[in-house]
Parts: sequence; C-alpha cells; structure tokens
Amino acid sequence: MGKQYLLYMVQVHLNFRRAELESLADLFGITSINFDNYSEDSPFFKVELDNDEQARDWIKRSILTRAIYEYWGEGENMDQLHTSIQNQPFYEENKEKFANDTFKFDFESYRGYGKFDRVKQIESFGYLAFKGKIRMKNPQQVYTLIDEYVPISENIGGIVPIKYYFGRLIQHGNRQAVEKYDLKKRPYKGTTSFEAELSLVSANIAQVKPGTFMYDPFAGTGSFLVAGGHFGALVIGSDIDGRMIRGKGASVDIGSNFKKYGESERFLDVLTMDFTHNALRSNLVFDTILCDPPYGIRESIKVLGAKDPEKFIGKENVEIDGEKAFLRKDYIPTKKPYSLDSLLDDLLEYASQRLPIGGRLAFWMPTANDEDVETVIPLHSNLELKYDCVQEFNKWSRRLLVYINRGKGYDGTTNSGLQRSTANFRDRYFTNFNQSQK
Repeated sequence: MGKQYLLYMVQVHLNFRRAELESLADLFGITSINFDNYSEDSPFFKVELDNDEQARDWIKRSILTRAIYEYWGEGENMDQLHTSIQNQPFYEENKEKFANDTFKFDFESYRGYGKFDRVKQIESFGYLAFKGKIRMKNPQQVYTLIDEYVPISENIGGIVPIKYYFGRLIQHGNRQAVEKYDLKKRPYKGTTSFEAELSLVSANIAQVKPGTFMYDPFAGTGSFLVAGGHFGALVIGSDIDGRMIRGKGASVDIGSNFKKYGESERFLDVLTMDFTHNALRSNLVFDTILCDPPYGIRESIKVLGAKDPEKFIGKENVEIDGEKAFLRKDYIPTKKPYSLDSLLDDLLEYASQRLPIGGRLAFWMPTANDEDVETVIPLHSNLELKYDCVQEFNKWSRRLLVYINRGKGYDGTTNSGLQRSTANFRDRYFTNFNQSQK
C-alpha cells in the first residue's frame, strides 16, 4: 500500500497545471497517480505514491508546484488538526522513525495573513516528542503547517483560517527557476521574448530531458532554447530573421544568455534559416520540438520566395563589385507572404518526420475569443494531440498544443490544407477584434 502525499501548487496558469503534473509523472514512469480528486479551484491535491523517492522525482522540476509533503493530517482548526494527526494509521511509526532527526518547523499561508504566535503553535505539537536538535539551516526534516483562508476581496487576504494542513517536506518544486530566468535579468532579449515561467512549463509538458536533442525552428531571442537548456537538453534553433540570430554584437546574443546561466555546453547553435526551406539534414532526429511560431502581429508572416516570381526573373544574376549579390553577407533575400495555417501544417509534417516514436511537438497558437466559431486545432494523421492548454487574455488567447508522434500506423485525423481561420489574425489583432466575420 502506498503513502499519502500533499501537493501545494501555485494558483496561476490553472489550465496548465494538470498537464505539467501528468507529463512529469509519465516522464518518470509514475503510473499510479489518480487525478479524480484534482481541482483547478484548489492549490492542494492529495495523492498516493509508493515512496518519497517517487515523490521527489515527480515534483523536483515542476514549475507550478510549490512543494510536496508527506501528508500527516488536516483540520478546520488546530484542535481538529492535532486529532487528525494522532488518528493517522502511520502516526506511531512516524514518531519513532524521525524521533532523533534534526528538524525545524516552517509555515505557509494561502490567501491570508493571519497573525499567530508561531512559537505557541509549534509547542502545540509537543505530543510528537521529537528528540532531535532544532536546526534552522539544513535540518534532516522540515515540518510545515499550512493555513488556508478565504480572502476578504480579490486584493485583500483573509484573517481567519478555514483549514490547516500539516506534513513533512519531501521536495520543493522548481519555482526558483522562474526567478533565475526572469527576462528582466537576461542579457539578450527582445519585444517578442517569451516569458520565463510559461517557457519552462512548456518544456516540462513537452518532456524535454537531459542529454536529448531539442529544436526550436522559430528561435527569436532564444526563450525556449534557454528553457530546454535548463532541463539539460542540447538545444539548436533557427529563425528567418538574421537580426535575431546575430543579436546586438559579439557579446550580446543568444549564446550570452547561456553563458550567464553557466549552461553554454548545452547550446549547440542557431541558424539563420527559413523553416519552410529547412537546411538541416533530412535524417536528423530531434527528441523534442518546442516553439512559438510567428503570429504575424509585429509584421506579416513571410517565407523565402518572390511574391510575383515573373518579376523576379533575372534578378538572381545581379552582381555587386563582381560578386553575385546573393553570395554577399549583407544580402537580404526576397520574401513572400505566408499563412499561419500553412505554416502550422508544415510544422506538423516536419515533426512527424523528425521526431522519434513517442517524441513530443509543442507549440503556441493564437485564437480570437470573440469569433463566434469553434477553434479548429491543426491535426496530422501521425500525431496524437495530447494537450490543448489555453491562456486567456481579453479578446484573444493563445494555446499550447502538445502532440506525440505515434508513427505511420497511428492513422489519426488530419485537416492539413484546410483553412482553419476565417480571418487574418494580425488584421483582427490591430482592429482590436472588432470586425465581424463575413
């Protein structure tokens, strides 16, 4: 029989929490987790696991989990909490098992700021009869009392707790990574740099793993490359915009971010390249493809090629100072408009060819919330759509779509080549989504 554990999660990005927890459980081969009692409305989730090692593996890289505790009890007040603890079947066993370990008490509050005599609260646990020394730094055990409140208003926390939880700390989540990779502290960033928190969450749901090969075909300033590097992958990126790749000089570019974080050995390279004219060898396999394709907001989506090929005839022979123009370093190739639907079709097809069986493709796709039509998700016959996580804004949202490559034998649904949006997203964005659909 397993042991009970308590997860204490952050109450943000609720649409992504379960996907991250499921993906990490699958990554570490943990198949016994029952999500029947999971709720987006609560930051607390009780689960049964085999042992502490399994709990540590599961949560150690979670971005949306604060910590996991060995569950010791709960109650609506302190008296009920103490009764709950003493009525647990493992109560006597735990008292004996940890009796001589060094320890300390810690406190957490969810949506409240009740004022308590913490020393008095600690003394109320005297029946545990721990004999070990109290050690505030690096104790063997940390016992945590969590109080939960109903806030007075959206911006004012509660004063009187409605629930208490008590447990032994097993593993903190990876919340410190959000601070470490904060865009404000990054040497190289741009206006389209993806926020650190959701970049890391995306990498978890995509199951980026140490020692594997991750590719971002729309790298920009490298936010997803940084996230992949944090989780130990060897990362490579490409982008059609050479300015992003070159950065702001020899010392301020994507590589400088990896140097700052001490992870340069995980950064393979970035290439100036049109994804739809991909130059990487055809038998190169990526374990994960993780990206944020261009939405066409800052400028319309473009790929290499001439909008009017007939007018372009002969221009490939233009020479400057006796050198073919297209061979010069300052050459800017001709580009033509491209639709987001076509770009996503290309991305799914590419992933079906380059991912191993079981490998994951994860990318973000924008949708307009005011459209009175169902959002049509791009599908490919070889790829299983595993997750569709939505981040809502005002009149638009973006979705993290995660696919698993099942191979040619999967024979799933496909909608490649179909127009999935009735209006250009960029046009709708700049008209504040006020134009009605025709």
